[in-house]
Amino acid sequence: MAKIIYSLSGEGSGHSSRSREMITHLEAKGHTVKVASYDRGYQNLKDDFDVLEIEGFSIVSEDNKVSIGKTFVQNFTSIFDRYESINELKKKYFKEFKPDCVITDFEPMAAYLANELDVPLITIDNQHRMRYMEFPCPFEWKAEAIFIENLIRVMIPRPCISLVTTFYFGKKKNDRTFMFPPILRQSVLEAKPFLGDYILVYATQEYNTLIEYLKTYKREKFIVYGFNVEKVEENLTYKTFSREGFLQDLAECRAVISTAGFTLMTESFYLGKPFLALPMKGQFEQVLNGLMLDELKYGRSSHELKKENISAFLYDIPEYTENLKNYEHKDNSAITERLDMLLENDLKLLLEFHDKRRTIFHFDEK
Repeated sequence: MAKIIYSLSGEGSGHSSRSREMITHLEAKGHTVKVASYDRGYQNLKDDFDVLEIEGFSIVSEDNKVSIGKTFVQNFTSIFDRYESINELKKKYFKEFKPDCVITDFEPMAAYLANELDVPLITIDNQHRMRYMEFPCPFEWKAEAIFIENLIRVMIPRPCISLVTTFYFGKKKNDRTFMFPPILRQSVLEAKPFLGDYILVYATQEYNTLIEYLKTYKREKFIVYGFNVEKVEENLTYKTFSREGFLQDLAECRAVISTAGFTLMTESFYLGKPFLALPMKGQFEQVLNGLMLDELKYGRSSHELKKENISAFLYDIPEYTENLKNYEHKDNSAITERLDMLLENDLKLLLEFHDKRRTIFHFDEK
């Protein structure tokens, strides 16, 4: 059995949601797993796994737009803590634990240490779609697509293997990338969808412009998460977050309105819920999710929040619901089987990919 460091981004809840499924599987197979994360990743996993709290990069947004200034200030002020954190991670996990491999869900600190100390590195995330998968991209977004591809290169050094989760399957760029359906929580896989009479709204931070628009749809009911309050305001019912309560509201809604986060979108598709995506400005991955959503016609993407786009989405909910009947409902078995294959026989296959990585020139991405 292998000794594994599993590091994950703490930004949002999607990374910890899929990491929980993967770590649970690895431990059930008898592997020893040490987890490293921060923020929500640490909070969501610390009670159930052996988790080291580290420093990490976080994004600050206002009214669904990334604030570059506040993001810079928040991360710059913690730079010395980050230096101490990487030394602690290196000592406790790499020097003392002596891992056989590192798995990362878009967390750079452990990934760079794996590269420095010659430990095999696996990525499991949806971000590497933008690095290793071809996808349709309108000309207006080409510059951002190129920028984010190179940013991912900076964030995560070249892995031995990339296990990429996606709901849109394009052509892969190399033979060490493998694509799989989205990783879903067991509770989502077991949920029983029902067609309710309300729209579920999720805004990761206060999104006041959206709320003012929704109030004008007097005949619609909205359940709103993300504002950390419990109250009823006209046709809007606000709820504080709970994992079980949110999933029940998701399973029983008519449709979803939210930022274009990967995890909520894919859970909505699996449960047959049309999606109005409001990509956060300054986050190309959310733009990409919206572009793919429009192509698949499981909902609508609105890169500029306009009332007419909300109206069009509400009108077309029956059509999107019908389209979602063609969505392939798959569990997590394909990706867990591939992971098991890489780790079996004392990591024989993974070490083969690791040896190939050593022999290829550092800057040759393909």
